[in-house]
Amino acid sequence: MPSQLVVSCSEMLAEQKLTIAFVESATAGRLSSEFSLVPESGKILMGGLVCYDACLKEDILDVPKAIIEKYTPESAEVTKELAVRLRNLMDADVCVAVTGLTTAGGSETEQKPVGTMFVHICFRDRQLASREVFEGSPEDIILQTVDLTAKLLIEELSAITDER
Repeated sequence: MPSQLVVSCSEMLAEQKLTIAFVESATAGRLSSEFSLVPESGKILMGGLVCYDACLKEDILDVPKAIIEKYTPESAEVTKELAVRLRNLMDADVCVAVTGLTTAGGSETEQKPVGTMFVHICFRDRQLASREVFEGSPEDIILQTVDLTAKLLIEELSAITDER
């Protein structure tokens, strides 16, 4: 069952007649799954793509290998590239990318420990980036990232509504 943040976010997207698409690495489709469980899913969800391995980021979304090698597959820079390039595959109003570290064995460092998650949102002419470090099991980290994404979207959608 989706969290209240996901439900509220979905309602706001539907009210504003906006669609959303995801490209996910560390969350491995969980964002798409959570947003598919809301009553508005048919109105808002365009789809999702799981690019867990770096080669898929290169092969499917054309993220330059040099960017991945310079910044690592789990980085703000690669996450931005994923979100921006998702627009070439899916004509959604909102494109969201997530990368990060839910378990050991990736590109973790002292500055980027396990639990570090990157979210990048492309929304019309705006972009929003977030880096958070979460604690807990891999599932806990993923669920916290899902809620963070919904919260960021709610804040952005609220700001747009206030501008009108």
